[in-house]
Amino acid sequence: MKALVYNKDRLPVIRLTERPMPQIQGTRDAIVKVTLSSICTSDIHIIKGFVPRAANNIILGHEFVGEIVETGAGIRDLKAGDRVAANCITFCGECFFCRKGFINNCENGGWELGCRIDGCQSEYVRVPYADTGLTKIPDNVTDEEALFTGDILSTGYFGAELCEIEKGETVAVIGAGPVGLSAMSCAKLFTDEKIIAIDIDQYRLDYAKRIGLADYTINPLREAVKLRINNITDKRGVDKVIEAAGTKESFQISYEIARNHSIIAIVAMYEENLTLPLPAIYGKNLIFKTGGVDATHCKKLLELISKGKITTEFLISKTFTLDNIIEAYQYFDNRSGNCFKVAIKNG
Repeated sequence: MKALVYNKDRLPVIRLTERPMPQIQGTRDAIVKVTLSSICTSDIHIIKGFVPRAANNIILGHEFVGEIVETGAGIRDLKAGDRVAANCITFCGECFFCRKGFINNCENGGWELGCRIDGCQSEYVRVPYADTGLTKIPDNVTDEEALFTGDILSTGYFGAELCEIEKGETVAVIGAGPVGLSAMSCAKLFTDEKIIAIDIDQYRLDYAKRIGLADYTINPLREAVKLRINNITDKRGVDKVIEAAGTKESFQISYEIARNHSIIAIVAMYEENLTLPLPAIYGKNLIFKTGGVDATHCKKLLELISKGKITTEFLISKTFTLDNIIEAYQYFDNRSGNCFKVAIKNG
């Protein structure tokens, strides 16, 4: 089968090549025919050597939908022919952390697909713990609508959930990339008040407003963020903040614009250590929540998509074929054409 393989010991480090078909290895495995996949920034990080835990000579990719072709003997609720969306996290569902719902910290899993074992940027993929990691797609939901369920959309929902957003609360989302846009979409499930998008990329801000995810947009390169927030919130500050940008500047903005007794959810990945100015924010009584996505709501999210409550199809900037996946990587990495995400179509 065709597969996009990463090998740090050669140049180029990624190549579309032939690999053997995956085989069932455990009773809770499933073999899935990939119909649509995507490229994540995490895949780029592997290629650039920023993920030391990534295994060498593996097939990349963890965002995908497809059709089950075979299941292990321990799988009961999935069968050949089922259309499924994949969770970005492999989790057993039985260990200490899984039982508490913290699947990102599964003692037997974690980020496996496309990192420590072969991933989905291929024609077929083996999915361990398929009974927990795959979710059936409703008949009225397209592959494109379901593609980001187990990663980008789950991360956005995770941010909104961490914030404990209530009706009537204003929410600021810092970062209008794929995660930030998903967070805005999910925040609207919890509040009927204003959503404020903050980013230094004006195109992304305009896009967020154009598709109805943001009521206000703020570009820190063009105006004073805190002053604008004060004007919007009667100098109170925003009720909840989702930080999805991951820079020193965005981190500072998050606690500067939050009102007293606010919750700040940090779902971005940072590349450097940052320090809280504890004396300066002491009296604000802020709560910070952060961590890797615990994508426990895939079934619920697919139901919301099916009912037309949310969607992430707007994130697909361009679709490529598997044969052209190297070009897709270049397009995505360079953010060509103001790219958000790309889709890789098989067949």
